[in-house]
This record gives sequence, C-alpha cells and structure tokens, in this order.
Amino acid sequence: MANKTMEQFYTDFLEEIQMSVDADLSGWNIEDFFTSIMLEYLEEAGEADDYIMCPFRGYGLQLNAYSLTEDYENLTIYVSIYNDNDKPKSIGQQDIDAAIKRAIQLYQKAVNDLYTSFQKDNDTYEFAISLHDHKDDIKTVRICALTNGLVKPIDFKNISIGNSEVSFSIWDIDRLYRCVMSGKMRETIEIDFQDKFNLTIPCIENATSDKYSVYLAIISGELLAGLYDEFRDRLLEKNVRSFLQVKGAVNKGIRDTLRDEPDMFLAYNNGISVTAESVEIVRDENGKPSIKSIRDMQIVNGGQTTASIFNAHKDKKVNADLSKVFVQMKISVINSSDDMDDIVPRISAFSNTQNKVQVADFSANDPYHRRIEELSRTIWAPAQGGLLPQNWFYERARGQYADMLARESTTLRRKKYKEQHPLFTKTDLAKYENTWDQLPFYVSEGAQKNFRRFTIRVSQRKGKLPDEQYYHNLIAKAIMFRRTEKLVSQQQYGGYRANIVTYTLAFLSYKTAQRIDLERIWKEQALTEALEKEIVEVSRFIQQTIVNPPGGANVGEWCKKEKCWKEIREHEYEISKELADELISVEKAKKEQVTDSSIELTENDQSIIDEAASIPATTWFELSRWAKETQNFAPWQRSIVFSVGTLIGREKKPSIKQSIQALKVYKGALEKGFNPEN
Repeated sequence: MANKTMEQFYTDFLEEIQMSVDADLSGWNIEDFFTSIMLEYLEEAGEADDYIMCPFRGYGLQLNAYSLTEDYENLTIYVSIYNDNDKPKSIGQQDIDAAIKRAIQLYQKAVNDLYTSFQKDNDTYEFAISLHDHKDDIKTVRICALTNGLVKPIDFKNISIGNSEVSFSIWDIDRLYRCVMSGKMRETIEIDFQDKFNLTIPCIENATSDKYSVYLAIISGELLAGLYDEFRDRLLEKNVRSFLQVKGAVNKGIRDTLRDEPDMFLAYNNGISVTAESVEIVRDENGKPSIKSIRDMQIVNGGQTTASIFNAHKDKKVNADLSKVFVQMKISVINSSDDMDDIVPRISAFSNTQNKVQVADFSANDPYHRRIEELSRTIWAPAQGGLLPQNWFYERARGQYADMLARESTTLRRKKYKEQHPLFTKTDLAKYENTWDQLPFYVSEGAQKNFRRFTIRVSQRKGKLPDEQYYHNLIAKAIMFRRTEKLVSQQQYGGYRANIVTYTLAFLSYKTAQRIDLERIWKEQALTEALEKEIVEVSRFIQQTIVNPPGGANVGEWCKKEKCWKEIREHEYEISKELADELISVEKAKKEQVTDSSIELTENDQSIIDEAASIPATTWFELSRWAKETQNFAPWQRSIVFSVGTLIGREKKPSIKQSIQALKVYKGALEKGFNPEN
C-alpha cells in the first residue's frame, strides 16, 4: 500500500467501487457507490462519523449522505461529483460551486417543508423531518463535496443561514490518496504557534532516551479550545477518538471547576498527554526552550478534558472564563518512524489505564482477527452444482484484496478471482457476529461503531482462538446475512434496509435459540427454502415495527437503542413447522455455542444468567413437566428448560442464550397459571 502511485491507488479505488456495484442490493447508482466507498475511507480517517447514506436528487437539490449529531447541533451534508474516467480528471470550481449550491438549497428546503414530499418509511423523510423539527437547534452545517477528480484549492468563506454557520470543504482523490499513503489514515496536523497565534509555549525538555524525547508545558485553556474548535476529532488519537466518543456533554466535575474556580483548573486536572512526529524548539537569549510548532499533534489522554473545555466555553449556561484556565501538557516525540506503531499505542493504552476499555488492543491486529485471516486463506467452501469451490477472503486491513486483484493480469482473470474469492471485511465480520449474538442495536450504530463494540467484546474474551468450526459458522452467518439483504431488497420496503436485516436475523437467532443449522448452510453455501420464507415473513413485521417508533421518535436513533430490541424481542411469533423441523438439537446448539464463544459476557448478560441460576433446579424440572402435560410451549423450549434445571442441579450456570430462553418460558408460564409451589 505504502508504495502505490496515485494512478495505482486510483485504479484500486475504482475497483472497490465496481465490487460494490457487482454486489448491488440497493438500487443505488454508481455515484452513490462512490460516496459509500469514499466515506468508508473518511470514517477510518476520523473525517466522517455516523454518516447515513441517503441518495436524493431533486430539481436544484442534491444529497448523497449526511450525519447529524444526537443533540442536532452539528449537521454535515455530503454531495458527490463522480466521473467515470480511467484516470483522475480535473474538476473545475464551477462544478464544485454547483454541487454546493444544490446542497445549500436542499438544507433550506429541509428546514422548511421538504418532509411533506416523502412517505414516512423513506430514508429521506427522516433527514427532512429531523431538520424541520430541530432547525432551531442546528448550530453548524458543514457541506462537504466528494469527488474522484482533482480539484485546485478553493478559498471558501463561511456563510450564515438562519442561526446556523455554514462551512465548506472538499475531499478529492488526491487529498484522499495523500491521507491514505501517510500510513496513518488521517491527515497530518501541523500547528505553527508562532505564525498562527503569535506565541511560543515555554517548556521543559528531556531527551535522555535514544527512542523518544519528552516536552512538558502548560497550555492556556483558550488556546486548547481554539485548537479543538479547528481540528475537532482529528486532534484525538484514533484510540481515544474511537472509544471515548466525546459528545456535547461536559464532564460535571470539569464543568463546575471551569465555571466556579477556573484559576484552580491546573491544580485539579491531570492535564493531557500528546504524541507528535516532531516538535520545533526556539530558545531565548538564556537558552530556555519554547515550542514553536508541533507536527502531527495527537491527544492520547485528555480527550474528555479537551472537549469539555471547548464545550464549556461554547455553553452560555456555563459561561466559562478560559483566560484563567491552564492545562499541563506532556508531549512525547518518537524519534524513529519504525518505533511509532509500537510505542504510540502503548502510550495511548497506559495513559488511559483509568478507563478499563482503553487498555484493550483496539486494532484489527488482535490475534482473533489474525487467526480469522489465516483460516480464510486456507479453508475452501464445498463446491456446489459443478461450480468452482470458493475461498472467502477476509480483508483484515484495507487494501489487501485490491493488492491480490492487482496480481491478476486481465479483466477476465480479475472477474474470475472475485467470483472464487468473495470478500468480507472486518466491519462485515462484526456485523455478522453481533447480529447473530442478538445485538442489532449495536449493528444499527453503523459499521465503524459496531466494529469498535465487537472489538471490545473480542478483547475481553476468555478462551481459545477461532478454529475451523468457528470459521464454518462465521461464513454461514455471512451467507445468511447477504441473502437476507437481497430478500429484504426484493420486498421494496422503501428504506431502513440495514436495520431491517439485522433485526430480522437477530430475531430469528433469538426465537430459534440459535439453532439454525449453520453447518448445513456452510456445506450447501445457501439457505434452505424454509429459512428464506421465514426471513421474509419476519422482515415484514420488523419493518412495520421500526418505522413506527414510540412517540414519533427518529427511526434511525430508535433502532440504536436496546429498548427497541427488547420490544421487538417480545413480539409474539411462532416459527413455522417447516423451519422448526430443520433446527438442530438443543445439545448440538449448546456445543456449537461453546465452540463459537470467544466473547466475554456483558454485565447485563451476567445478570440474566444469575437470575436464571437463582431459580432452583426442582422448579425448572417441575416447569418442564407442567409445560409437557399442558402442551404449553414448543418441544425445544421445554428441552431448554430441562437442560437449565440439569445444569443448576450440577451447580453449573446456564449460557446466556439458555438463560434468556428459559426465563422467557418461566415468566410466560407464570402468566399462564404455572405455580412452582404446587
């Protein structure tokens, strides 16, 4: 990847777009696929967050995607300019201005009455109604033009629309190339304090190690807030940015100090820890050092402090006087680029030991992901119907698949390679696993957030690394997920396909106690007719449920809440006899769950297990007999109840899946008249 020319990068970028087009499930045009791929890169770079693909073109209006913060204060509108050329083409300012104008007009209509043009189950309706209902809350609007062309620098001026400040930016293919080729997947921040702020920062320097240098300084609250205002999350090292998820809320203790005792902030606060590629020092006549500039400044600890100072300054209720606020800052400069990847993550982890999440390895370099990569390179799926066998390709790091394709010398050979080696990425993997583990509200948060959630769960696991059986099951889940995407698309629901898919499969996972025959799916590389019919049937009520959230809530936000899942999970539904006949036994499912369990339980999971374990074994056996005698509940549910009783009788605890299903039967039985005291 690091040695790619611009031309090679561009060719691979177009290949990524084409792969998405080939797997088209959405009805998008090629401009939308370009937008999706571009935003994936920008999300990894920290330049896009929580974006929603929402293609719309109207007379003088354009929208390809958007992001809107939970407090509705910050909106980003993405508009794309795509041209179908083999080589990057220059894009004139006139084309950029026209696209931005369409986005401005879209915003102006959206805050008025654009929502009346759409049905309520449409993605664009949610965008329009959100802006209309919260137009007074929107403080900043960023319009970002995306293009696979080349754009000369444009000096945009911010404008005001109503109470909102509107800014503009461009990501062209050259800017993306430079960002990716930097090896950091983010743009390098260069801050010259002397040129920009007409000051230098006095410091103490220590260079006793050959590997790094450290500078200790005190920075003013005003300066730190100004830096955060300009660079926002780009200033936060990726681990901190990903997992602190700093929002608009101000930490209460920090807020109170900033408001009531700003001059005591330096004494009360631990300060911030920063890494940098280099620091430029100037000295006075006595040789005392001061920091003139910092290249690639990244805050690895103190993200909450930084964002809270900024937010308190902006919040009129707090009305913080930052002129009296000072923050201590430690800057670590790694002397050798060879040591960067090793030392910087350690500084980040050790600096954040007060937060247990921070000491996890947050990257795809985790042994789990490396093991999945190894398995994907060696295991071939069974051949079907005279076709060539397939070897699913796990792309642990972006660019691996494109590099393999580049080795194929002709278009025909590349086409054959893609057919034989279906691609799935680390965010795909997280989507499949969290859906099967009945966490659709995580999946609904978007690819990167869901991956972070999954990575935390993996980092907390106890047990062996994935084996061949685990990999078979994983690919079966991938086949099931992708087929469900197609089946849901065929129903033409109008919008929210991603939410419908994950909730549909999570619901089936729950209702079957994860007894869908994954090994059969692996062997046949396809779903049975009964399972496909069940997926369509379930998707119908899922769609109706999620597009009618309680209290007229935002559909997308509602799907991200565990409460949404809990309400859907309790929906009365009986699996068809055809699918029930195909389900594997409780014992086999339990064995597969043990093989498959590389994830540690959450606190909520543990409380459910403890609740099930607190009920005596005799009660579970009595319930099993009662259910059989009264013909209440399905045979597999009675079997689970008996298994839970057996485990508790042996002083062992049931699994989370067993506990959930058993407690549902137990509570349902109480409502039907079961009395464990009789």
